[in-house]
Amino acid sequence: MESGFYSNDMERIVEADRANIWHHLSQHKKYETSDPMIIVEGKGMEVWDAKGKRYLDAVSGGVWTVNVGYARETIADAVRDQLVKLNYFAGSAGSIPGSLFSEKLLEKMPGMSRVYFSNSGSEANEKVYKMVRQIAHKKYGGKKYKILFRDRDYHGTTITTLSTSGQPERAAQYGPLTPGFVEVPHCSEYRNQYPDAESYGIAAANAIEEVILREGPDTVGAIVLEPVTAGGGVITPPEGYWPRVQEICRKYDILLHIDEVVCGLGRTGTWFGYQHYGIEPDFVTMAKGVASGYAAISCTVTTEAVFDLFKANPDDPMDYFRDISTFGGCTAGPAAALENIRIIEDENLLENVTAMGAYLMEGLNGLMAKHDVVGDVRGKGLFCGAELVVDRDTKEPVHESKAQAVVGECLAQGVIIGVTNRSLNGLNNTLCLSPALICTKANIDEIVTAIDNALTKVFG
Repeated sequence: MESGFYSNDMERIVEADRANIWHHLSQHKKYETSDPMIIVEGKGMEVWDAKGKRYLDAVSGGVWTVNVGYARETIADAVRDQLVKLNYFAGSAGSIPGSLFSEKLLEKMPGMSRVYFSNSGSEANEKVYKMVRQIAHKKYGGKKYKILFRDRDYHGTTITTLSTSGQPERAAQYGPLTPGFVEVPHCSEYRNQYPDAESYGIAAANAIEEVILREGPDTVGAIVLEPVTAGGGVITPPEGYWPRVQEICRKYDILLHIDEVVCGLGRTGTWFGYQHYGIEPDFVTMAKGVASGYAAISCTVTTEAVFDLFKANPDDPMDYFRDISTFGGCTAGPAAALENIRIIEDENLLENVTAMGAYLMEGLNGLMAKHDVVGDVRGKGLFCGAELVVDRDTKEPVHESKAQAVVGECLAQGVIIGVTNRSLNGLNNTLCLSPALICTKANIDEIVTAIDNALTKVFG
């Protein structure tokens, strides 16, 4: 048997996994009679499992992360070189890769000026919640502490970020949750809540204002929103929605927090999803694609106006942001992230996302024309979804077991796709696609063909 991490004795690896690992998002009873899936290698958009089977990965590492694809040696080299030089020092001090990456990142984000490092999307979002709460005390006598979140959006897995989960199944059984978080309606035009509205987008945004007025504008400090709703069904915002949201935030002095954990770093064809819509946020958070999974890193990015609030009174020992993220001090993250940005730039991947995203939507529309079970297709760039329904007129969703069967049939064909999972009771029915930014027409053809075959097999 080989030494180190890699071994030809895969039976031992599988049994060690079965005996010792607690997998994410997994019911483990099935592993008593079947083997857990173990991925051992990746290259480009392909991965191989412990049995040697090859898969085309249409979800970038399972959770929309490996934006520039697998086996990028230059990122691995950048990380290795940095670890030898300096692997870690607490974030109370700086580092060379941290300085260089933050400078490069902020070039892509006009209007934003400060980067706070941590190591997961949940943590990045919780930093904002803490900042908003501290601002409430520093500026508003503690009163403007409430944070609004949107139905069907998702912002993390800690107890407090789950308190802003618009996906009830994610938060179920984990209460009592943190108080002070208030839900606003979703903006899915397919699941239209305002059929008589002249503009659905304006009506969906006005619903936020109604919640603000109900709660009291003097109690609401911020709102957190995904630019495109991700795990809640890949929901693209309707026309007019975002300008009206920005107007409402300014009217009531509410800070706007954009969660780019999924959409950030090129996924939608711009550096950040909010940049499609002319938004000027106060906070932007990001994780997954920041380093394409080559190292753990997340960022909470703020405006200078927000930053200045935390240095107003240097004589007050409680005035600054009294927070730390231990692994926010790891240098591998910004080293990998800097090389990740270079690859996206040098290989013109934003342009590829736009072109291949249009081709993917063309393929999904073809599936919709062929299969009545496809009720709606939607997306932005290489972030797309297909909602499956029993009946197009009533829009009754298919049972989640059927949607999962489609995923299973694609897997059997060697294509990994996603589906809304433990998100919305009765609405876990949207197939999710987020192939790497490097994908080609041939890759998309393989993905669409696999879904076509799976829909035929599952639904006839």
